[in-house]
Amino acid sequence: MPRSLQSRSPQSESEKQEPLILLVPGLDGSGPRHWQRRWAEEFDNAQLVELGTWDTPHRNTWINRLNLAVHRAGRPVVIVAHSLGCILTAWWSKFEQPSWSAPVIGAMLVAPPEVDFFPRDERVTGFAPTPADALPFPSLLVASHNDPWMGFETSKSLARRWGSTFVDAGNSGHINADSGLGSWEDGKRLLSQLIEIGASSPGSALPAHADWAEGLEHRA
Repeated sequence: MPRSLQSRSPQSESEKQEPLILLVPGLDGSGPRHWQRRWAEEFDNAQLVELGTWDTPHRNTWINRLNLAVHRAGRPVVIVAHSLGCILTAWWSKFEQPSWSAPVIGAMLVAPPEVDFFPRDERVTGFAPTPADALPFPSLLVASHNDPWMGFETSKSLARRWGSTFVDAGNSGHINADSGLGSWEDGKRLLSQLIEIGASSPGSALPAHADWAEGLEHRA
């Protein structure tokens, strides 16, 4: 397992220079069974962003709190967002990312929801319209065929607009606690690849080849 995803242990000076993994939950936060919560407990250099008002999200408040977390890091950041956290990340990058791949050097965007047309929950409409700008950092967009929050083809279209490498997660629902993923080992592998490429080729775009999804467990 790459050093960036080591289990918790006393940090060396070299480990402190590794990117900080900011875990950005969505609507209602990430409960104890959610893979984001597990990653926060398992990895030295990962932390959940406390956005507050989880059940009544406010776009600009969340942007400000994510911005604070990014700048408090004091080192390069990799964002791992789930659901509404993906839309939040796009809004944050639109207003706050000053240049390509700095301070955020990459993002893994998992199961973004539809917020524009017939959303599953009216509470997400405050994040509409979905930003259409290409993201100013390398990114993966991971989507499931049977996600009730956004159609698979819509997810593909969003990945194209954001300039994200698209990853097919099979039939994994909303890729959350209810999907039975545990600590989501497939997600750890994707994150490891993202970090390794970002660290070895800072400022580069991600390759769009299909190897990203190779070996993923496609759930029936």
